[in-house]
Amino acid sequence: MPVYNKLVRDKILEIIEAEGLAYNARILESSELLKEVKAKMIEEAKEFYAADTTHESVEELADVLELVLTALSVLGVTYEELEEVRQQKKEKRGGFEKAIYLIDVEDK
Repeated sequence: MPVYNKLVRDKILEIIEAEGLAYNARILESSELLKEVKAKMIEEAKEFYAADTTHESVEELADVLELVLTALSVLGVTYEELEEVRQQKKEKRGGFEKAIYLIDVEDK
C-alpha cells in the first residue's frame, strides 16, 4: 500500500473511491495547513522544473498558482494585496524580463 502523507486536491478522495480503492485521510488543522501548502509548493516547483513540454509546464504552474491562492487564504491576504507587493518589489528591484544571469561579483 503506497503511503503519501501529503496535501492533495479536494476531489482526490472521490477519484480514489471511484476506482474502488480504500484510503485513510484526515482534514488538516488550520495550524498545519500552511506548512503542508509550503511542502506541496516545493513538490510542484520541482515538477515544473522537470517538465519537458509547454503543456506539462502550464499544468505544473496551475498547481503552483492553486497553492499560492490557498496560501493567501490561510494567511488572510487577498490576491490584490499580493499583486501590490509584487509590483512594489518589481519597481524597487526589477522583474525578470531581461533574463539576466549573474555569474559573480568581484570583491572590493
